[in-house]
Amino acid sequence: MDRTIDDFSLIETLRFDPALGFVRLRLHLARLTRSARRLGFPAPRDAAARLGEAVAGAAGPLRIRLIFDRQGRIDITTTAFASLPPDTVWQLRIAATRLHSTDKLLRVKTTRRAIYDAARAEYSAADAQEVLLLNERDEVCEGTITSVFLDDGTGLLKTPPISSGLLAGVLRTELICQRKARVAKMTPADLASGQLYVGNSLRGLIRAELIRN
Repeated sequence: MDRTIDDFSLIETLRFDPALGFVRLRLHLARLTRSARRLGFPAPRDAAARLGEAVAGAAGPLRIRLIFDRQGRIDITTTAFASLPPDTVWQLRIAATRLHSTDKLLRVKTTRRAIYDAARAEYSAADAQEVLLLNERDEVCEGTITSVFLDDGTGLLKTPPISSGLLAGVLRTELICQRKARVAKMTPADLASGQLYVGNSLRGLIRAELIRN
């Protein structure tokens, strides 16, 4: 059961490496602060300090999950993290579950996850490592835990625009700011016109192939 419109918290999922520190920390904190302001949450002023406390003494890479609620409380959990082998290729499927481009909460990362969970549940882990969602206009939006990117040979990755109804992913934001990606509306047919990738800040870009249903 999904939460009500007001019963949710904000989430940031980060990677920490003892040799590198937090990956894309500035972008994660900026998104958290921006989301909190837009939704009327308190400012997450203690987030950076709490993250630092959570990784003190870490001996290896970690996956960090920060949850920030409407009362300003922060909860952080850490688990060991292992990168995917460089030759990894994820198989993707397209869900029957649809997103709606006018749902503004799709643009922020929250605990309101029922629609993504429903899409993921349409396929077993053996059938697909990630599941893509379309909107009501049959535009490609995002995966259940990743942003979508397409290398169509133009020199820039294409990624769907926020207006299609999707999360402003941290990796996506970084690639756009570095002028390595540009926004462009995409349909499922477009995904066959180049090399497909999915990705997020935790795992980076992952080569992918779409398995037609």
